[in-house]
Amino acid sequence: MQIYLVGGAVRDQLLQQPVKDKDFVVVGATVSEMLDAGFQQVGADFPVFLHPTTHEEYALARTERKQGSGYKGFSVHASPNVSLKEDLQRRDLTINAMTIEVTSLADDTPISGEVIDYYGGLQDLENKTLRHVSDAFSEDPLRVLRTARFYGRYYDLGFTIAEDTLTLMRQLVNSGELAHLSAERIWQESSRATMQLSPQVYWQQLFDIGALTEYFAPLHGAWNNTHIRETVQTALYFAGQMRLNLPQRWALLMVSLTPSLFNNEHTHDQSKALRDINDIGNKAKVPKAHTQFATLFAQQAETLSMINSLSAAKKIDLIQACGAHKEPDKLSQLLVCSHVLQLATQHRQMMLALNSFHAVGMTDIAPDLKGPAIGAALRQSRIEHLQAHDAY
Repeated sequence: MQIYLVGGAVRDQLLQQPVKDKDFVVVGATVSEMLDAGFQQVGADFPVFLHPTTHEEYALARTERKQGSGYKGFSVHASPNVSLKEDLQRRDLTINAMTIEVTSLADDTPISGEVIDYYGGLQDLENKTLRHVSDAFSEDPLRVLRTARFYGRYYDLGFTIAEDTLTLMRQLVNSGELAHLSAERIWQESSRATMQLSPQVYWQQLFDIGALTEYFAPLHGAWNNTHIRETVQTALYFAGQMRLNLPQRWALLMVSLTPSLFNNEHTHDQSKALRDINDIGNKAKVPKAHTQFATLFAQQAETLSMINSLSAAKKIDLIQACGAHKEPDKLSQLLVCSHVLQLATQHRQMMLALNSFHAVGMTDIAPDLKGPAIGAALRQSRIEHLQAHDAY
């Protein structure tokens, strides 16, 4: 029997990131041997066990065969004859398929600390690349979401997704396999990704490969508008930097469905936006409290943005509408969301201005200008460039 520390714990240790959970794979053992050692089996048909003291997960080495749709459509084969290499081949990304052998079931001290790497995880870690282990990647649609989540998690470290892995992700989306994922798993991955330091990366990646259309179709439609998409992505970035809670981040994402907040025309049917927020909440199994907070923010975002100019009567009405007389913290959280959205709007406007500033140079003005006339011409051309590109 050999026991190996596997997956995220090895990856994060090598990246010098905090190790939150430890998972182990056990080669050459049987179910009865694990039970006799005091381990508790998790599920009747799945060879995963909880350590009697640490409650960490120990899985028997296993192989899987695709037999149906979705991430549940697999038959699992676990036996003492399954090798470590065979077990690791079924994992999603090479950086998650590295192991370190430990002493025993009772002692997780590394024997040597040597990393066992059959599939190039160390090289991909060095190159900061997220790459699939094998073509078996395309058998599990959940890996589309997991890869996007890992991309968001390590985005600030400079990681990218390998092109051939992106191809497999797009193929999975186009195959319709995502429809077979449970809403609970969709929310589990999405909520974890939304709480990362750069939550916008996950949602941008899913949008780019068309993966929002199954469970988040209204969001995909809204994000076809570049203005809305870029503003909300910036808001999510600021939300991550400011450590906003999940309901606040979800509200900032869902405000994408209220285009009147972005075009200043105030002609949009707000009831449709609220229906879309509720529909997404139902389909993706979003906790009701998060949907309710997002709905409240969508309803009150315009008013919240004008706090300084509200009359006394409207401030009292806002208190009533938000239920702040019962939950004052909720009003504070809504105000923070409003400020983040305004900051994101201002940031996008100034980034457009900066782009226009850099887009116009000496070759874009008359060559015979002299002295102060050069600066004046550059300024005017940059203003015209911004006016032409700063559209809804």
